[in-house]
Amino acid sequence: MNTDAAATRRAIHRQAASIVASVAPFGVVFGASAATAGLTLLQAIGFSTLIFGGSSQFAAVEILGDGGSIAAAAMAGLLLNVRSLAFGVIMAPALAGALWQRAAMSQLMIDESTAVGTSQSDLALRRYGYLVAGVGVFVVWNVATVAGHLLFSGAGDTISDLGLDAAGPAAFLALLWGRLAHRPNLRTAVVGAAIAIALVPIAPPGVPILVAMCAVFAAGRADRDSEHKTGHGPMKSGSAGAAEADT
Repeated sequence: MNTDAAATRRAIHRQAASIVASVAPFGVVFGASAATAGLTLLQAIGFSTLIFGGSSQFAAVEILGDGGSIAAAAMAGLLLNVRSLAFGVIMAPALAGALWQRAAMSQLMIDESTAVGTSQSDLALRRYGYLVAGVGVFVVWNVATVAGHLLFSGAGDTISDLGLDAAGPAAFLALLWGRLAHRPNLRTAVVGAAIAIALVPIAPPGVPILVAMCAVFAAGRADRDSEHKTGHGPMKSGSAGAAEADT
């Protein structure tokens, strides 16, 4: 049992390390974007430390850089982070503890930490994976933010030329790829992506993700109801069952 647990932890470390590495270029891009938008280094660090949400940080900085209000930037960030509510519901059983402990762990509630955590069915290992990935991303994201602000603030098209602006979407795709082998997850992902893409040209920042999230939830619920009616749903176990439950 101890040998199996040690092997699982090593696998978690490898998974977390690959995700942390993929996030680093995205952090550099954010630091450079913050500098271009006129934010000081301290303000950029404040974004990455206190908000710690890549997409919401980019949305807020873009709005501020275009002369938008703080209220508009905050609203965009809030809409983009609504998905964290679903993450919290999924991870809550594994993150038990005192109120201050849960509050501290909730700061790490991001796509990457949730993806690594939910890859485990055992609650203790789920908590371990969540914390390993969350802390790793937090540290690297903040270091990358500083590097981007100091070294790439005047880079101009260099970031695009190096392909660093594609690091974020690539990281998200890497998080999803393993789950797409399960047909209901693939179907749900396609529906969510189609809705988000259709709304991007006409809806404010954050709204496409929010609407897609609601549609994904409804699709996942319909899949589970259908499987329960046919008698197949409760029989699923292991990683496939966990992946479906997390949809």
